[in-house]
Amino acid sequence: MRPRARLLGLVAGVLALALIGTGCSTAPIEQPGASSAAASHLRDGPSTAELDRPDIVPVTSNPAITLPATVPSVGQPDVTVSDASRIIAVDRNGSLGTIVFSLGLGPKVVGRDTSTAFPAARSLPLVTDRGHTLNAESVLALRPTVVLVDEQTIPPQAVDQIRASDIPVVEFSSKRTIATTPALIRSVAAALGVRPAGDALAQRTLGEIDAAKKQVPSPSGDPTIAFVYIRGPRLTLLAGPNSGADDLIAALGGRDAGTAAGLSGAFTAISAEAMVRADPDVLLVMTEGAESVGGIDGVLALPGIAETQAGRHRRVVQMDQTEVLAFGPDVGLVLGALARSIYT
Repeated sequence: MRPRARLLGLVAGVLALALIGTGCSTAPIEQPGASSAAASHLRDGPSTAELDRPDIVPVTSNPAITLPATVPSVGQPDVTVSDASRIIAVDRNGSLGTIVFSLGLGPKVVGRDTSTAFPAARSLPLVTDRGHTLNAESVLALRPTVVLVDEQTIPPQAVDQIRASDIPVVEFSSKRTIATTPALIRSVAAALGVRPAGDALAQRTLGEIDAAKKQVPSPSGDPTIAFVYIRGPRLTLLAGPNSGADDLIAALGGRDAGTAAGLSGAFTAISAEAMVRADPDVLLVMTEGAESVGGIDGVLALPGIAETQAGRHRRVVQMDQTEVLAFGPDVGLVLGALARSIYT
């Protein structure tokens, strides 16, 4: 599993939600929960979903770089990149850093964010803290020739400071879904002058997504799957629409429990009674979240979970938080790992 810094305390946990969604609500669920699907092919017992490859495998080892390139930047004028010899790529999901390494440009990366924690990047200096806050001084000290961020990189003043230092800053969309991943890959490749490598990586990613979907039974049984964000026993949130988890769950042949229960926010704090009403067949959690309550047994002991179909059958699937909702070039591998853990 890929390591990552643990987020401690309630406040840090709430801030960390920006990694995986676009909003958080504390409103209770008013609607009745979705009924449990009869799906005898679901795997009983807990499972850990792990990627087939433990580290980044670049699509090429030495991509030809064609610069300068003038490329779009979200919310900003077009940016001209003339030099990709010293790259920093920052976003909350770690998607941009993973793409850069997967394009074969890892040797040119001089700094990383906390979510870019796979082995090939681990020795690089950090330019963000545990709350994913960008430190402009740390970036400038590394003398990058180009910086990649997304529109949710915080604080915006740090991004502006780097831009004011005459370093090209290319800003990408923060929307992360399975469908948008190939376009993001190609956009990053274009900014760094390696379009052919971007095309090859996008095609590889699409192939892995297709292969993963074939691992989902057809029909799937339409199981209700809940993505539960946990940071200690006092912070348990159920994912809903636009969390990113709903997109994964749909690709896995399931119904998102939060969406089916009528949640309006990406992540919602819910009561034990609401969890019972949602009654998921399967729980997805981040490994680090499970560890914050003592592991899988701690997850199953959280209020309401033992009374769900998932709790009665101990169907808890955990996955490293740097992987499960990253929506980078490995998204097909993530889908495949989850499918193998959910279904028999």
